[in-house]
Amino acid sequence: MGLGLVPLGLAFGVLITHSGLPWWSATLFTVLVYAGSFEFLLVGLVTATTPLAAIALSAFLVNFRHVFYALSYPMHRLRGRAAKAYGTYALSDEAYALTAGAHAQSWPSARILYLQMFLQMYWIGGATAGALLGSLVPAGVSGMEFAMTALFTVLALDSVRDRRGDLPTPLLALLSALAARLVFPGQMLLAAFALFTAALLAQYLLSKKEPSRA
Repeated sequence: MGLGLVPLGLAFGVLITHSGLPWWSATLFTVLVYAGSFEFLLVGLVTATTPLAAIALSAFLVNFRHVFYALSYPMHRLRGRAAKAYGTYALSDEAYALTAGAHAQSWPSARILYLQMFLQMYWIGGATAGALLGSLVPAGVSGMEFAMTALFTVLALDSVRDRRGDLPTPLLALLSALAARLVFPGQMLLAAFALFTAALLAQYLLSKKEPSRA
């Protein structure tokens, strides 16, 4: 999973260089912001001198999904305030996907923290290397942006395998995303999460009403 972050980091570093920002901006963004897809958006916002309030609102909308991640992230297994603080800060999509699976239910605090730390190090290293070598990459190169799509596809497949007896949930997620894309194309992410949450609540309430089997 960490190696999967390297091409994403390289693409981000190249974007930094081609946007006219200094190479160390890639390192700074990945250390302090560390928000994946929002970092790509932040480059455009910074170069366009977007007001701080608009940047804050964009960050909230793009990263709103982390509110849902926190519901099942194993915070109770982290020992100490510093561990909990870093675990919250470094809760990326990849870290959540790896720690939320059934195989990770027995992982101790140290393993969870080392996982998140190494994922961030891969991201920082890839972005820094991409920024330093960005001038060698043609501005019109295509295909690197597919690295993120491929990574999230792998995460989704792993999640489906972990929940083989719960296929309706992935289907609800897919239908929620399609409905949000058609009805709310400008706010697809937020709308998809809202629809998915409503569908899960409905599924839970219906399951509670079903008579229990002896």
